[in-house]
Amino acid sequence: MDVLVTGGAGFIGSNLVDSLAASGQDVRVFDELSTGSLDTLRDLGGFGEVITGDVRDLDSVRRAVDGVEVVYHLAALPSVARSVADPLTTHAVNVDGTLNVLVASRDAGVRRVVYASSSSIYGNSLALPKLEEMPPSPLSPYAASKLSGEAYCRVFARMYNLETVSLRFFNVFGPRQDPASEYAAVIPRFIDRMLMGTPPEIFGDGKQSRDFTYVDNAVHALRLAALAGPDAVGESLNVGCGEQTTLLQLVEMINDVLGTSIRPLFLSLRAGDVRHSLADISKAHRLIGYRPKVSVSGGLAKTISWFAHRSPISETAS
Repeated sequence: MDVLVTGGAGFIGSNLVDSLAASGQDVRVFDELSTGSLDTLRDLGGFGEVITGDVRDLDSVRRAVDGVEVVYHLAALPSVARSVADPLTTHAVNVDGTLNVLVASRDAGVRRVVYASSSSIYGNSLALPKLEEMPPSPLSPYAASKLSGEAYCRVFARMYNLETVSLRFFNVFGPRQDPASEYAAVIPRFIDRMLMGTPPEIFGDGKQSRDFTYVDNAVHALRLAALAGPDAVGESLNVGCGEQTTLLQLVEMINDVLGTSIRPLFLSLRAGDVRHSLADISKAHRLIGYRPKVSVSGGLAKTISWFAHRSPISETAS
């Protein structure tokens, strides 16, 4: 078995599995299926096997990593809002689960673990763009859990000689992202509502900005991180598009693609939300050769097309 993708039935995970399988790699998926769906893998015949299990269960994780060379650890409970409502479960899945993956990988002789972290670890620092050397300042249990996972990865790289690379993803979006969840990300929520002619909901004034990153860029970075040289081991790297987009601009971009003029509905700010985010990706370029392949506007057009033409099966996928 070449690789394991934890969370491989989820949004980023299924796109990664698709890419790996298309290149001929033997892929094993490990997923608890509470936020992911096997429907996302239905068209990927012959990619390997699926193990249903929870990263909180060390024995299940040990079975999943057996005989694997590279682990892409994407399994997590996403969403700042969810973590604010339930910090204990967020910690158990994102921190304890990550520690289980690292322990099991070390014991099984896995060569490298690529860990999906988050730009949320930077908090509300006014300095832009975000540099990996900036002091972290997490504002939510979710952000704190991702930072803890990075710390464990760094420790295992230095103490146990398990190669790890942590990627701080900036607002990943694209096909297979679930718009229906209470904790859905902003782009699928906006697109889903605007396709129905419904105003998108903005928490705050809409001037908050994000570095939206199309999912193909995230998959590209994950695969590069698995193959990168020793200088990347133990490091944390920003993965973004290097473009700053406000939520008001996002609404206009979607309107432009749809040929509509739908105005947003403004709601109260949410606890734990970051005001501005923009990635400096020079370190990722230097250490793993990462550059974004798809622009925000290009990715948005692809995503809107997918949402507009998705099948009933896709509507349940995450």
